[in-house]
Amino acid sequence: MPTPAATTGPRPLPTPRRPAAAHPVAVLAYPGMSVFETGIVTEVFGLARPEFDVDWYDLVVCAEQPGPVPVVGGASLHTPYGLAELAAARTVIVPGVPDVTADPSPELTTALRLAHRRGARIMSICSGAFALAGAGLLDGRRATTHWRYAELLARRYPRVEVDADVLYLDDGDLLTSAGSAAGLDLCVHVIRRDHGAAIANAVARRLVIPPHRDGGQAQFVEAPVPADPDDDRIAVSIDWALAHLAEPLSVAQLAERAHMSSRTYLRHFARATGTSPIRWLVDQRIRASLTLLEETDAAVEQVARAVGFDTPVTYRHHFGRAMLTSPSAYRRAFRTGAGQRG
Repeated sequence: MPTPAATTGPRPLPTPRRPAAAHPVAVLAYPGMSVFETGIVTEVFGLARPEFDVDWYDLVVCAEQPGPVPVVGGASLHTPYGLAELAAARTVIVPGVPDVTADPSPELTTALRLAHRRGARIMSICSGAFALAGAGLLDGRRATTHWRYAELLARRYPRVEVDADVLYLDDGDLLTSAGSAAGLDLCVHVIRRDHGAAIANAVARRLVIPPHRDGGQAQFVEAPVPADPDDDRIAVSIDWALAHLAEPLSVAQLAERAHMSSRTYLRHFARATGTSPIRWLVDQRIRASLTLLEETDAAVEQVARAVGFDTPVTYRHHFGRAMLTSPSAYRRAFRTGAGQRG
């Protein structure tokens, strides 16, 4: 029997079989990237989730030049997929750029524009917003990036409305997030948008992260402020508020739980969370209402009362501002089997 010829170097990996019903997702790998950025996307969209009775995602890692892509640490990532697969995906994710002072290549620009014209959902993590802006996709749109790069993004692309205070922004077909870990927040948000709160919460539990982080980037910006010894008291008041969302709550009540004056409480709450107590309460009540809309047949009026809104009108107003839709429309989109009302 003839001896097989010796080979040198790693063999190329076989192209895996692609599930026909899955949602195609493509993430861009680039030279010099941190594998954490791609790992975020791989963990959320790349792992099979057979426990969920939904069509999941089909992830491919793409590069401008298929083949080995050098990454931080002297390793390399090998992918057979290029910009053609990136442009053809239903969701395209750019997790960063090699140089925030350089324009994206003409080839990448063309692929991103083609994907956008096809109706793809395009997302960026951290400095990836520079690629979207460089392709002209963010002109006249709101976007965010890591707080360190926000001023540069606004200066280089003045037609982009840069918001440096948020962890992520969902502008429909274009979604941007702040620093790398905020990419996890955005990915879980996308799962919530695609499959509803229950599945998003389940994925967040598997990742051992909260399904929604409150506040914005302000809480992470470097500043010469010592650790706040009163943060524990703020945390106690937050835990109490979460257990009493259905009740009328005031700043004075929360301050009393933290053993502070209202003025002191407002200052420490903003420092700890990056937002105000009232805005935080509204956000928590909206989040609590999502599961009720998805998994019960309670009327919208009942849902509003159950999560602490004084009137359905107030609930609909805040829900629309937070979710960019109405409670009834959300229920129709994410219904899990019960009858529809409201």
